[in-house]
Amino acid sequence: MTDAFARLSSPHEHVFLGDDHHRNERRTWLVIAITATMMVVEIAAGTIYGSMALIADGWHMSTHAAAMLIAALAYMFARRHAKNPRFTFGTGKLGDLAAFASAVVLALIALLIGWESLMRFYSPVAINFQQAIIVACIGLAVNLVCAWLLRGDHAHHGHGHHSHDHDGHQNGHAHDRHAGDNNLRAAYLHVLADALTSVLAIVALLLGSLYGWNWMDPAMGIVGGLVIARWSWGLVRDAGGVLLDFVPSSEDLPAEIRDAIETDSDKVVDLHVWQLGPGHRGAIVVIKAASPQPASEYRARLAHIHDLSHVTIEVEA
Repeated sequence: MTDAFARLSSPHEHVFLGDDHHRNERRTWLVIAITATMMVVEIAAGTIYGSMALIADGWHMSTHAAAMLIAALAYMFARRHAKNPRFTFGTGKLGDLAAFASAVVLALIALLIGWESLMRFYSPVAINFQQAIIVACIGLAVNLVCAWLLRGDHAHHGHGHHSHDHDGHQNGHAHDRHAGDNNLRAAYLHVLADALTSVLAIVALLLGSLYGWNWMDPAMGIVGGLVIARWSWGLVRDAGGVLLDFVPSSEDLPAEIRDAIETDSDKVVDLHVWQLGPGHRGAIVVIKAASPQPASEYRARLAHIHDLSHVTIEVEA
């Protein structure tokens, strides 16, 4: 069945992975290993020394390690199935699906931290400040290393060449596009959330040890939860937009295509633009022409637009 489908499908590949796909995959696995190790240390130390901020930081790490596992598996699956013809437009958007799932996990983490912090207001516990501060500082250092590993560019170049033929309408474009990898961004935000809770834990522990303000510990947990919730919403919005083929108002590609194609006798009557993967855009362009030209003519008009990796052109008289 698979072989038959492959013979009937398009004869060329639809590989729309980001240029840094392999690098990002390797670094994500490395960060997972580092995070999982540190999470055990922080949860144990927080329990022993009675710090809610430290326990929160440790549990953050555990949930973030699980969320980053989603990112790593998405990279692996997308790479292994990049040439599978059953994925009509490739697996480039799988990272956005993983990012959306990670954003939901991030939101749940924010809620859990807020809830646990509120509970600590009602049921405070004794804190061993000196030991807890030491472990929190170690946790922050680990988070900063992980953030450096995942920093990427969060917008990177994609380049390549792709041609397509739909019922005689052909196109081919090289592209060199800055576009964000939401999967990498999701992993990066999980690490930043860890770093944030580490910083807040250190501040709360220092103030608590110097002035006896034990209430700062759960208060900082609430602050961290609110900030993480804000990050989560941004990721849900952006990754969800890609999954739904939403064209943001800042996207100027549709206007560029119209400007390049339209003349006094040629009008774009239907246009669809969407993201195929990090650094890759697709478009379907329907042109009504008084004197229809070969598709290659319209393709030549679009050659200067480097955002396009896959274009289908249809011409109507």
